[in-house]
Amino acid sequence: MNLQLALDRLTREECFKILKETESFVDWIEIGTGVIKEYGMAIVREIREAYPGKTIVADMKTCDAGKHEANQAFEAGADITTVMAFSANKTIEDTLKVAKQYDKRIMIDLLGVSERSRVIELHDMGVDLVSLHFGKDMQAEGEICTDIFSLTEGLSKLETAVAGGINLHTLPEILEKKPNAVIVGSSITKAESPFETAAAMKGLLN
Repeated sequence: MNLQLALDRLTREECFKILKETESFVDWIEIGTGVIKEYGMAIVREIREAYPGKTIVADMKTCDAGKHEANQAFEAGADITTVMAFSANKTIEDTLKVAKQYDKRIMIDLLGVSERSRVIELHDMGVDLVSLHFGKDMQAEGEICTDIFSLTEGLSKLETAVAGGINLHTLPEILEKKPNAVIVGSSITKAESPFETAAAMKGLLN
């Protein structure tokens, strides 16, 4: 099970400081949408160069111009780029084609999806990696619950990552659902000791 560190709402300097502290426990490094909007694809290239052995996730949240944005992410060194599930099927199909050309992956972000039929449709299109996503606004309303896993149950070829306000207290309940990756942001990045928190979380995953 992979620990994915989400770097978001951070400066470039903060990103590299946190990575230096947590690199031994993190499997996938996610460069968050806010960080990409601030620093562009340059920061994806920098992190790729600094951490050649890690899986790099560019959280592009693509919802249009799929071919162009997937090319941008993969050319910058990302192994995985994210696409929103509400995008047009053509957008998703285009990103899947580009990923195949680069031998990379697309992660479909299920934020806002409540119908299992959409997940089945994505699965039938060839999607093999999704993120179950509790958005920031949902977290503020205290709506985090593991019922969201019902969207992907029984789809054996579909790998799942789960994100949204995960901390040491909520992690054990999520691990019972056996996701392929757990995405953690501020619980690590805002921790008094990112090193200790990442170590504890990776210990639970193992």
